[in-house]
Amino acid sequence: MTDSQKYVIGLVFYPGMTSLDMVGPHQVFSALPNVKLHRIWKSLDPILCDDGLAILPDTTFANCPPLDVICVGGGLKQQVVEDDPEVLEFFRKQGSTAKFVTSVCGGSEFLAKAGLLKGYRAATHWGMRQQLMTHLGVEVGTERVVVDRNRITGGGVTAGIDFGLTLASILYDEETAKIVQLLLEYDPAPPFDAGSPEKQALRSLIKQCYTCRNCQI
Repeated sequence: MTDSQKYVIGLVFYPGMTSLDMVGPHQVFSALPNVKLHRIWKSLDPILCDDGLAILPDTTFANCPPLDVICVGGGLKQQVVEDDPEVLEFFRKQGSTAKFVTSVCGGSEFLAKAGLLKGYRAATHWGMRQQLMTHLGVEVGTERVVVDRNRITGGGVTAGIDFGLTLASILYDEETAKIVQLLLEYDPAPPFDAGSPEKQALRSLIKQCYTCRNCQI
């Protein structure tokens, strides 16, 4: 790729989304050379995420150029927009030409409902795996990042950083991705070993999650 060429990456934001789903990948992509980032929604009005953070889009569905990468995240209120015909049509249109069709967390549901995950494996938030498999017919992986040809999907929320670095290594090379990881000082050492439902000791916590359902997963 020459200095004058750019990867055009579009991140779709929407009211009620989880900000970290997209902020993590955005941080990774913004550190890559020759990348043009678009923060996309129907309008340029500020978007209020489910954690109270406000995001300002700079590109609308109507004026969005063809994308090399299209990406969407999940959110506590994604049900309000994930069946919106205008939203799904945007994904179908861009997904038909994009080099990479991607998502983080519950964003995989948008892709599935737009018909973009038929015949592909995908990752999603652990609380949404059953929905993706049973109701949308997608083969679901439990990895932090699932790469199936040009479909690249991340698991829940924080997996967006892993997803971003994985895609960076594909768009460029492993060395470039490692440099970005070092710049971000992404060296996870969580205070608790409680970040995955595959861990045997978490079964009681998962039951509490499903009993509470305040997050509406």
